[in-house]
Amino acid sequence: MSLDLKRVASEPLTSAAPLVEELRKGEKPRTQHRLGLEHEKFIYPVGSAQPVPYEGPNGVGALLERIAPGGYEPFRETPQSPVIALQRGMAAISLEPGGQFELSGSPFRTAREAHQENLEHLKETKAAASGLGLRLVGLGYRPVGTTGEMPWMPKTRYQVMRRTLPERGRLALNMMLMTSTGQVSLDWADEADCVRKTVAVARLSPLLVALYANSPLLEGKPSGYMSFRSRVWEEVDPTRCGYLPSWFDGSFSYQAYVDWALDAPLLFLRREGEYRHPKLTFRQLMKEGYEGKPPDMGDWTDHLSTLFPEVRLKKVLEVRGADSASAAMTGALGALWRGILYDAQALEEAELLLPRLTFTEHLAFHDTARREGLAGKLGPRELHRLAGEMVAIAKRGLQRLDPEDAPLLAPLEAVAASGRSPAQAVLDAWKEDPRPEVLMTRFEL
Repeated sequence: MSLDLKRVASEPLTSAAPLVEELRKGEKPRTQHRLGLEHEKFIYPVGSAQPVPYEGPNGVGALLERIAPGGYEPFRETPQSPVIALQRGMAAISLEPGGQFELSGSPFRTAREAHQENLEHLKETKAAASGLGLRLVGLGYRPVGTTGEMPWMPKTRYQVMRRTLPERGRLALNMMLMTSTGQVSLDWADEADCVRKTVAVARLSPLLVALYANSPLLEGKPSGYMSFRSRVWEEVDPTRCGYLPSWFDGSFSYQAYVDWALDAPLLFLRREGEYRHPKLTFRQLMKEGYEGKPPDMGDWTDHLSTLFPEVRLKKVLEVRGADSASAAMTGALGALWRGILYDAQALEEAELLLPRLTFTEHLAFHDTARREGLAGKLGPRELHRLAGEMVAIAKRGLQRLDPEDAPLLAPLEAVAASGRSPAQAVLDAWKEDPRPEVLMTRFEL
């Protein structure tokens, strides 16, 4: 989540070397490694499946106003602009383009602390929402409605992306307006540690997709995918989404990530308080400049925030493959990756769990996961068994690292053992009663 704070001028960028060093600044000693959760959810009126606009006495803006007195600092783009985010300590509540409500949590040493923060946020938000006749729904994709029917939040960045991103992919607006996710952010010690963790997460991400697949409906009917949210990303922008080939051929490094990012087209540039959209990649911007001036580190930071690979690097490593789900499943997300990435033996076991697929083979694996969920297969192996082994590796890692975090994995253990992605429960509920207002009730948070 970015609050789009006022840009601070920095030295001109004329080469990639400072960009590599900027990634290096994310390195932290292992004793300081933390994790943070992000949890998005949809807001709907009680008894209705209509999206909620920002405006009005029962709108998203009114919901922010009700929450703000709980110690939050409101954020506005200008003194006259509406409130679009709330900050309290290191945690922030922000809005995705279609009004999806997001907690960007504080960094914690343990997964249980991050989970507790999210539980408190949900309790606080539900109390405020109930007073407005609103409810929170945890699904990965809006089960009804089209992009043309969705409201837009009053954030300048989104208005610019509304124009520029659809030029890159047919489903760009679907991503912005219709999807909701759970994410976890983690730390690394040095470049070798970053490379190892990023590659491990990338290779395991299809199992994560299958475990968290929770978006099988499209415009009120089965889409043919257990995670239609994951499917949407295929047609957003292939230059800034998905997987990097270097994750699968042994060539990944800080430089490889920077090179990949340099070749992605700009979605916008901020200049003199305005958003511009030159038709340039960042590499071209460094070479040619814009309006006679080279870019600076503020431009690079903006650019990195518009890249959406399955594993994103900024000052932290962001794992992006999970559909929005229940609070318990979101807490398990933090525990899963803490157990795998922060315990040396667990990371070794995780690296050996799957065969070494090529880039093309991995894309096919990912497609199976989003289509079939845990019912799919990788060769002769069933995905639910592989996912169960991944969760077991994480649990053993937590038992060595911090046994008090291990119970958070119970929901994932149950999902993997059942062989049914959460999406199957959505489909079952839809078959029982396809009325969207009833369906929303089944998946309230």
